[in-house]
Amino acid sequence: MGSSYFIQAAVFLIQVVFGLYVIAVMLRFMLASVRADFHNPLSQFIVKVTKPPLTPLRRIIPSYMRIDWATIVLLFIVQAAELLLITLVAAGRLPALPGLCVLTIAHLLQTVIYVYIFVIIVQVIISWVNPGAYNPATVLMYQLSEPIMRRVRNVIPPAGGFDWSPLVVLIGFQLMLILLVSPLMHMGQRLAV
Repeated sequence: MGSSYFIQAAVFLIQVVFGLYVIAVMLRFMLASVRADFHNPLSQFIVKVTKPPLTPLRRIIPSYMRIDWATIVLLFIVQAAELLLITLVAAGRLPALPGLCVLTIAHLLQTVIYVYIFVIIVQVIISWVNPGAYNPATVLMYQLSEPIMRRVRNVIPPAGGFDWSPLVVLIGFQLMLILLVSPLMHMGQRLAV
């Protein structure tokens, strides 16, 4: 009975450490893809944290068609290592490779969606509490979410002084979690056995 508590603690620590690093690498990729301000202190921190593994990977894997493939490969490696360690600790076995690959993709998609959901909710709250406030984090959140929000605003303009784009985007992301990520998770779990 006591060993299950240690297993739960070990799984929790693996999820926290690897999850935070996946988010850092993912933010680096996302911020670069929207051409965010890399002089921002938060951007500098993300670059500093993710630089050590990316430098050797970039020597092997070049960017192609304006996509930083080394960052994508690093994301895949770190997420797969997390799932591999969790399965090894929790179940005492290694997952099958096809299942591990599908689960890795599903978890990365889920993380991207959760990052956007978090950013949009925080922006909405800030717009209610202290609109127009400057903070390095809010600037990056705006730069990250604005390309998506702009597309939705072009289709559904603000009405009655209310911007409906955050609500529409949040509903769309929730549908993606239900219709895309959940089936991928189930398929990966079946294949991993």
